[in-house]
Amino acid sequence: MHRRSLLSAIATLLAILAIVVTGIATDASGAGAQTGEFRRGPDPTNASVSATTGSFATAQITVRSGNGFGGGTITYPTDTSQGTFGAFVFTPGFTASSSNYTWVGPRVASQGFVVLVMNTNSRFDMPQARSTQQRAALTWLANSSTVANRIDRTRLAVSGHSMGGGGTLISAQADSSLQAAVPLMPWNSSTTNFSGIRIPTMIIGAQNDQVAPVNQHAIPFYNSIPAASEKAYVELAGQGHNVATTSNTTQAKFLITWMKRYVDNDTRFEQFMCPNPGTSSTISQYRDTCPG
Repeated sequence: MHRRSLLSAIATLLAILAIVVTGIATDASGAGAQTGEFRRGPDPTNASVSATTGSFATAQITVRSGNGFGGGTITYPTDTSQGTFGAFVFTPGFTASSSNYTWVGPRVASQGFVVLVMNTNSRFDMPQARSTQQRAALTWLANSSTVANRIDRTRLAVSGHSMGGGGTLISAQADSSLQAAVPLMPWNSSTTNFSGIRIPTMIIGAQNDQVAPVNQHAIPFYNSIPAASEKAYVELAGQGHNVATTSNTTQAKFLITWMKRYVDNDTRFEQFMCPNPGTSSTISQYRDTCPG
């Protein structure tokens, strides 16, 4: 090959390589082009992550029982201009239903997520059954629901309260393809060992919880999770077990922040967790491995 032809071929290959690299670095919305982030919404502030409503308008769909779980309510962003969204299923506690957690869907979905607050097949189901139903609900939500086309199936997570939080830990241990887990006041009497969890997990506990005392449930659960998986423990000062049924600002802030950081891989939210925010009038304990 002549020298001129060789140089021309090299130039063509370099141009193709540049196009490929650019395509890999940029997601569908053009956000997070250098890091693989899926940024949705404006730059966050402490006020924005603490607000009762985020930047996205939302709508709701009522889901009937079936497909392995007891139905529930989907809340989703109506905006489709920024691409698909991450999604998660929230599972209720013992004897509770989706109607006890009306704050979760609107508050978190308005920050840029599709959220299904589910019902269980029986209000008396134990954590293992709640985990099974939770994963069935997540599969249905991401693949068969009427909002499935709004969801990025590679960015899925789980959350829940009490026995639903215990089920969330079981789901996190069973499915390493999940991006994050956030159990609230988790209860599980069958095991305190979740050393098999390999996904980022934040446990939110309540200082005055008498149903699932943190020294018997949340803290041993947290301690058992490997540090390499990324983990955090937030303990709400002065709160009891049923704080999860209220729109508690600190609770909502950290649920949103963890989902943003790990479901969206949005490093803009790391500032609210690292360095460790320490204790305050609303946080009695905060432990973490510091997101990395």
